[in-house]
Amino acid sequence: MASEEELIASVDALLAEEPQLPPPAERARLREAAGITQARLALALRTSTQMVKGYETGRSEPQEPRLTAYVRLLNGWAAKYPAAVQQPEVPETFTGPTTPEPTEPETPAPAPAPADQTAPERRPARPATSRRPAAKKAAHPVMTDQRFPNGPLAVLDGHGSAHGIDDLVLHCPATTIPELVEWTLTESGLGAAKLHRNGKDADPLIVLTAAAAVKFGLPERLEGHEQRRSLRLLEDHPVVKQITRAKWQLTQRGFGPWARVYRKAQGRDRQCVQLAILPWDALDERSWPGVADMDAADIARVLGTYATRVTTPRGSTAVSGLELMTALRPPTRAVRDEATGGWVSGHNAGSLGTEPMDPAPPEATPEHPVVVDSGWKGGFLNEEAYQWVRSVDTLSDEECTLPFAVGLDLNTAFLAAASRLTVGLSAPDHFHAPTFNPKIPGSWLVDLSHIELDPRLPSPFTPDGTRPTGPAWYQTHTVAYAQELGHDVHPVEAYLRRETGAYLDPWHDRLKNAYVDTLADLGVTKDLDDHAFLTAMEQHKQADPAMAAVLSAIKATVKGGVGKLRERPQGRHYKAGERWPALERPTWRPDIRAAVISKARVNMHRKLNNMVKMTGLYPLAVLSDCVVYPSPGESPLDFLPYAASGKPQPGGFRLGPTPGLAKLEGVQSMLWAVDLMEKGLNPARHIKGGDAVMDEGE
Repeated sequence: MASEEELIASVDALLAEEPQLPPPAERARLREAAGITQARLALALRTSTQMVKGYETGRSEPQEPRLTAYVRLLNGWAAKYPAAVQQPEVPETFTGPTTPEPTEPETPAPAPAPADQTAPERRPARPATSRRPAAKKAAHPVMTDQRFPNGPLAVLDGHGSAHGIDDLVLHCPATTIPELVEWTLTESGLGAAKLHRNGKDADPLIVLTAAAAVKFGLPERLEGHEQRRSLRLLEDHPVVKQITRAKWQLTQRGFGPWARVYRKAQGRDRQCVQLAILPWDALDERSWPGVADMDAADIARVLGTYATRVTTPRGSTAVSGLELMTALRPPTRAVRDEATGGWVSGHNAGSLGTEPMDPAPPEATPEHPVVVDSGWKGGFLNEEAYQWVRSVDTLSDEECTLPFAVGLDLNTAFLAAASRLTVGLSAPDHFHAPTFNPKIPGSWLVDLSHIELDPRLPSPFTPDGTRPTGPAWYQTHTVAYAQELGHDVHPVEAYLRRETGAYLDPWHDRLKNAYVDTLADLGVTKDLDDHAFLTAMEQHKQADPAMAAVLSAIKATVKGGVGKLRERPQGRHYKAGERWPALERPTWRPDIRAAVISKARVNMHRKLNNMVKMTGLYPLAVLSDCVVYPSPGESPLDFLPYAASGKPQPGGFRLGPTPGLAKLEGVQSMLWAVDLMEKGLNPARHIKGGDAVMDEGE
């Protein structure tokens, strides 16, 4: 029998051992259960997001003293969120979407493929070309859910073949739309797992090429409507009748470019399939350049990559961007009813909830019922992206003799602004003569017209860069920047929100990763120096047109998603004061849109100001996230600030592939730029050599 000394020594040895971590997958589960992003955890542990990712994949382990703190946190979460043996039965309330795009329908659980299903074909390996580099696919393998073994979507080619991700080819015997829906839900094995533990699985997406559309009895084009958004088959069309006879339903939008075919929920057994009709312009060329002209396999590669990195497309990229917010911050979660012991739907903290919320009058649009019904005359927020051209009278002789005008474009500036952005989650409350607090999101009526700024820079307080003329409404970030510049602010009144949170954090994190990963597929990686980065950016679109299309769609998802937060009424028959369909969404939040754009504009001005301090250079023009500078050479390297060590100076514009860093937009002669400025035109719009699409976040 062991002696007392031996037992004590054995126990001391245990005490001396390092704290034990749970398996990597459990670490990730606990963090997600707590609703904490990897970035927030990294901040708490005083480390990087990359290191947290390493902890949750098993690639790295924390060291002391971070190890003890991490174990303490995980143990606390484990006590609050024990691993469930079985998922609770969450009440299902969906009875079919009733509002126009974008809808937020509950998601059915698609039936798994039968056990005896014939194994799908894989397309024979094709030689690596510029369109389909073999090495690219291996660098980013697609992880599929075992319930959806064949991925999130398939593209029909008109010959009975359904092309999926990773060169998957399924045989689809369907000849009618109802048969196609049945096959998708019972045999295809298509779908995607929910992005949040309290969310819902994504409906499978079937994309019909022109040949497939004709095969299923659909017209080659939809014509005869005054607006593209109203395009749909008439109710007496044979395909619509087929769907009705088979006891399937369509949403109120009917059978258009993006059609949803569903049956009402029976408990959790709801069934729904999303259809995208390519010949009806389901994929906007501006967001998906060149995709409609690709073959079915390449289309599947483009859409499949987008689906696995962002979300399964639900309509336009703007709709998908908005739906991604909800998918990552579900409005409800299952909670135990104390009275009955059963599970009921409860509010999910940090989300926008399930009910629409009216904005404060200054945050609304002039036609909003809140404004019309109250007779509001107090003015509105004017938080928009920059459209500023410097007066030619302020140009110096030295500037005019520089040979070039060089445009810099900030990568996904709105996405960068969404990072760690605190927004309001509750209804606005009205305050008179409040003390300004930069930590409270809201709208402030304050006079900033007394602030003197250099006329060679745009004012940070107005989109057109002109000096304010009197009291006006500003979002919190704009007023906070006035304070940052050393000025006193005394709000007259404000509409503020008591409940706040970083609602867009998971949206930012997912889209940032998608953007960076897709750029890496195109040869633009974080480890490149500035010379190599500029060279890689010159060639990236030609390196792989399919991945270039994915990158374009990701950028459009960011801008469109922010714009959808304040979707305006559509149709020439609309009358001011009437509610329009978008107002019935909890995600109709113009105040959140204003917060993103205000922060993006302030970020731009801060960089402009720092560039003056570091280089003495002033911009010629700014358009949203593009700025044009006079330059002695054709490269940004000729005027950007670098330290003696060769490293970029922080605070100004820096080149790189991540959101908020800059890339070359275009180069023209200084004479060209001055000529446009004298005509009142914006050089930033034309610096590429053509017309840039102006983006106001709408």
